[in-house]
Amino acid sequence: MEIIDWTILTSTLAFIVLYGVYKTRGKQTSEEYIKGGDARWWTVGLSVMATQASAITFLSTPGQAYTDGLEFVQFYFGLPIAIIIICVTFIPIYHKLKVYTAYEFLEKRFDVQTRSLASILFLIQRGLAAGITIYAPAIILSAVLDWELKYLNIIIGILVIIYTVSGGTKAVNVTQKQQMIIIMAGMITAFVLIVTQLPDNVTFDNALTMAGSADKMKILDFDFSLNDRYNVWSAIFGASFLMLSYFGTDQSQVQRYLSGKSIKQMRIGLLFNGLLKVPMQFFILMVGVMVFVFYQFNDTPLNFNPAAEKAVMESEYAADYKALQERHYSILHEKQTMQQNYAKKLNNQYIAPEDKLETRLDYFRQAEEENREAARQLIARADDGIETNDKDFVFIHFILHHLPKGLIGLLLAVILSAAMSSTASELNALSSTTAVDIYKRFKHNDSKDDDHYVRMSKWFTLMWGIIAIVFASVVSLFDNLIQLVNIIGSLFYGTILGIFLVAFYLKKVRGRSIFIAALVSEVIVIAFYCVDEFVPGIQLLPFLWLNPLGALITVGLAWLIESSGSKNDNEQITHIQEV
Repeated sequence: MEIIDWTILTSTLAFIVLYGVYKTRGKQTSEEYIKGGDARWWTVGLSVMATQASAITFLSTPGQAYTDGLEFVQFYFGLPIAIIIICVTFIPIYHKLKVYTAYEFLEKRFDVQTRSLASILFLIQRGLAAGITIYAPAIILSAVLDWELKYLNIIIGILVIIYTVSGGTKAVNVTQKQQMIIIMAGMITAFVLIVTQLPDNVTFDNALTMAGSADKMKILDFDFSLNDRYNVWSAIFGASFLMLSYFGTDQSQVQRYLSGKSIKQMRIGLLFNGLLKVPMQFFILMVGVMVFVFYQFNDTPLNFNPAAEKAVMESEYAADYKALQERHYSILHEKQTMQQNYAKKLNNQYIAPEDKLETRLDYFRQAEEENREAARQLIARADDGIETNDKDFVFIHFILHHLPKGLIGLLLAVILSAAMSSTASELNALSSTTAVDIYKRFKHNDSKDDDHYVRMSKWFTLMWGIIAIVFASVVSLFDNLIQLVNIIGSLFYGTILGIFLVAFYLKKVRGRSIFIAALVSEVIVIAFYCVDEFVPGIQLLPFLWLNPLGALITVGLAWLIESSGSKNDNEQITHIQEV
């Protein structure tokens, strides 16, 4: 990186932190600090979008598209369905009850133990996710820039803590508008530069055709299979439950739209997010597809993770890895020649149908992937602690090796801004839930003044920030970071959503029934996941389907327990009357 990149990176991050502190300076009430005041719909919408769009989105999603194409966009098809349900059902109730957190409603509807259970489930899963949102950019930047991982974790965490502690929800809201502007400007710039760096005879239409010939442009998959994580059916059913729980019951999102000035502003803000989120994700995936096309004409490393290549080259398998590298570059150069011929063919400059270019390109792509798999196995033998799956490193490799000076700093600022944005929302929500649902509820400090709860909220923000940094320092990479976040959510969201669905729609179910049902549901969901993950040869359900599983078990079991209890109560009453 050059001086101009460092200047752009540090000035962008400093501006976000100082802007957040400046805009929220002065004394705030607990309502202003926790709920954020009267935000307009555009602030609500951008804040909701920025909360979900973490650094993981901008690092992992292009890598996902580079490897698997556009099919991942199906994951977001359930979002508009969830948003409409939330706007109709959830928002009016939250606004009418003037709650600070989503879980306050559960005590009003059921009892304190149900409220506490939902709060604790949220704190566990969102506390883990907060650490991952710090760790995701830190591990990748440390690998490609050769920075010390623990220092990166601390730096990112401290930057977020400064303005989140200072200004609470309002600070998160006002900074997220700036962060989304930086993020989208950076991604659009990257997309334009990728397309302009393609060979002169490769138009954008040609690039799409080339991506399609490599099976990267497939969007819809209507084949129903529980073993397929991403198809239309898992999106409509599995992802809809996940999105409904995330946007309707997760305090990190609920807190964003609770800051709205009115029901109308909340609804428009959420609908704004629902309309733009799918196109935004599609665009980010398209960036990854264009990176794939770009690398059909340019050399790539055998493994995009520099730490993995360094580990194997310093091991006894170095000679074997070098042999794989030589084969890799031989395959690449053959493939690049054929890609040039394919580009000429698309421009009607090449007439040789007997060459069967598409078939030969498929052969070399398969040979390349087989060679990469052999390299991954060699890396694992050299160091089983190194992550061999390099999806998350594809986009950052392109940024560092193929973008002009200055834009490298901008794209790194995009990644870190996204990390700060989502982490700030999570720390803010964790603090609010701890302060309102745990501390204030059980300490019964009615005699304490308002300033006391503001101070405690700040201390809880600091506490959760430190916990997130510590977790980020010990967590290890998964198959794909964006997948890891969704897995963690899927372990808890179904049960939490089931609690809220019963609260909204099954008016006769009481607290004892839903509490028992939720506990049983959570045990079953975790058991399903553990069997899938740790028992060889058995796959019960992909993680997306854990969301409807948890919700349906919670709702069904609560209804059965309540029905059974009501029947017993009626029998007892009848017996007493007879006596």
